[in-house]
Amino acid sequence: MEFSALMTSAGINVGLCALFLSLYSILRKQPTNVYVYFGRRIAQEHYRETECYTLDRLVPSPSWILKAWGNTENDILHCAGLDSVVFLRFLVFSIRIFSIAAIVCLFGVLPANYFGRDMLHKQIQLESVEVFSIANVKEGSRWLWVHCLALYIITFSSCALLYQEYKNISRMRLAYIRKSPHNLSHFTVLLRSIPNSGGEMLRDTIRNFFGNYHGPSYLSHQLIYRTGKVQKLMSSAEKVYRKFVQLRLPSCGLNARQRLYRCGLCGGDKTTPFHFHKNEVDPNAKNIDFTIADIFQAEKDCIAAFVFFKTRYAAAIVSQMMQSPNPTLWVTNQAPEPHDVYWSNLSISYNWLWFRRVLMLITSIAFMFVFLLPVTFVQSLTQLTQMKKMFPFFRDILKMPMVMKVVTGYLPSVILLLFFYTVPPVMMLLSTIEGSISRSDRKKSACHKILYFTLWNVFFVNVLSGSLLTQLNAITRPKDLASQLAEAIPKQATFFITYVLTSGWVGLCSEIMQIFALVYNFVRKYVFQLNDDPQLVPTFPYHTEIPKVLFFGLLGFTCSILAPLILPFLLVYFCLGYAVYLNQILNVYVCKYEMGGTLWPLMHNTTVFSMVLTQIIAIAVFGIKQSKFSAGFTIPLVIGTLLFNEYCRQRFSSIFFSLSVQDLIEMDREDELSGRMEDIHEELLSGYYKYFPDKDSEKSDKCNAENGASTMAVNPFASDFSQAIKPIRSESL
Repeated sequence: MEFSALMTSAGINVGLCALFLSLYSILRKQPTNVYVYFGRRIAQEHYRETECYTLDRLVPSPSWILKAWGNTENDILHCAGLDSVVFLRFLVFSIRIFSIAAIVCLFGVLPANYFGRDMLHKQIQLESVEVFSIANVKEGSRWLWVHCLALYIITFSSCALLYQEYKNISRMRLAYIRKSPHNLSHFTVLLRSIPNSGGEMLRDTIRNFFGNYHGPSYLSHQLIYRTGKVQKLMSSAEKVYRKFVQLRLPSCGLNARQRLYRCGLCGGDKTTPFHFHKNEVDPNAKNIDFTIADIFQAEKDCIAAFVFFKTRYAAAIVSQMMQSPNPTLWVTNQAPEPHDVYWSNLSISYNWLWFRRVLMLITSIAFMFVFLLPVTFVQSLTQLTQMKKMFPFFRDILKMPMVMKVVTGYLPSVILLLFFYTVPPVMMLLSTIEGSISRSDRKKSACHKILYFTLWNVFFVNVLSGSLLTQLNAITRPKDLASQLAEAIPKQATFFITYVLTSGWVGLCSEIMQIFALVYNFVRKYVFQLNDDPQLVPTFPYHTEIPKVLFFGLLGFTCSILAPLILPFLLVYFCLGYAVYLNQILNVYVCKYEMGGTLWPLMHNTTVFSMVLTQIIAIAVFGIKQSKFSAGFTIPLVIGTLLFNEYCRQRFSSIFFSLSVQDLIEMDREDELSGRMEDIHEELLSGYYKYFPDKDSEKSDKCNAENGASTMAVNPFASDFSQAIKPIRSESL
């Protein structure tokens, strides 16, 4: 591809970016779009945009960038949580390392590539992009030591920055754990695969088991039911309660008449209001359809239980130990936070989870191979000769210079990007079917799947198919994969640059524009005449954005010494991405649940993988270019990078996957000394309670409160029935 075709693609994308950013700076000022562009502030800070009509609302301005950059890390941590800080810190890391790489490679490697052969150079716009890659360096060239030196500088800089980030983020995670004393999940264990003990009620079985083996630390438990029999029981209980309130309310408003009845001297009824309700409403009537047998039948629908402990240390010990000789019974795990629980998946049998995971793994791999068809088609568009063979009726049109530049330089990356929009929903669905018990685990699982999918289909498959090497040859000759990549990556550098422009630059601009949310908001308001709902504010899509950022980091590392022309485009992407994501985190997305920065190990490991892959490809390139000194000098770099990764894993990795005994016991002691422990125990009994009364029940409670009666005193099921079979509803799959 000619350099002019690349500039044509860059011009189109820069124009689209300027258009999107200008439209955003205008649309964000319109009061009708306040829920689209300031959803988080409305949901958490009750923010309102001014509604006065001024000329400034119709003029584009970059003020939003200055407002976003003006926030400190503590501000982000306070309003958006640790996960947002970790994500933004990785963007800052990318800006730093690729700034170093751009300086080293553009002023050192790029001239060595451009003048690598004795040839007559054309004008820049007529040059082929391969002239700027290592493919233009002749075999045995003495300038290859420049590439080796640049690789050493990039690797050492990356390791130093990665270590510093790992150290700082580990410290921030420990501080996050210590500063979350009211995290109910630290006191709670999710119990699954509860054995059936014959005629004994299930709640008694759980109480007896944990009281026997964890007596000093066991506090209480809550059963989790499927919607079905228990829902029928609770509906019947609500009917009784509403009828009782209706009979109770007239007497609540007639205090003098109540005293007359309670006197007993004038023939008044001496029965209490509860007795009156009991005589009027027969528990054996058909409209009250629950009995003790129904309660036993309902407990057969129990699928799991939340078990509460008096201390964090006790809950951590129980969650990590096997409770019985049979590992498939009394299965315990650390419970998610109440608002992080994915209730639908709690109804999945524990014994079937392994089958679901294996099945979803096979499905994911099958989907990756099915996606080879559009990827291979897209790569055929980058080569004009194949285009003319596939579409002979377009042969005359493709001879036009402008059409040829657009088709070969811009169209392939756009088509691949459109196909790629189907991947995140599919991977999220597969992660849901896997059986994750929390929304954060489901998002992390989808993040891993999308990352592996992107690395395989957008990088490896594109490189191999674009260099006229079939996927079959790559599979049958795995030993030659490094040399194949070494020959293919310089040839595919143009495609990767245009992919950074379309998926990176334009993708960021469409993200800040919130095109789908904008259309949905318009249809909701002006077609269906619905009001804005703060509950519809979305969470940050880490499962789509983190794989994208990590993939661009992989491109930056692998192309740094092979095709350094990509580095300025990547640097612009990371700088723009920091401003865009910071603005979205502060204004648009709400933090409904926290993952505690546990995605950082994925970012670190992927970055190390990118560096090692770059070094292996560099060794293959130096071998092809017949530079044994450079190839041999790069081998210690691979070993050193792997040792660095192992040291970081041993030093920091455990912090992100487990809690320390020292922290848990110190937090427990502080709560006991300050008197907060009793309040936490009371909050535990209702923290995971997922039952909401209907509107009629809410009206009855409101009317009851207005007449001065207590709900606990009026409702006969509040103290006995609700405590005995208090259900936590889980949606059925």
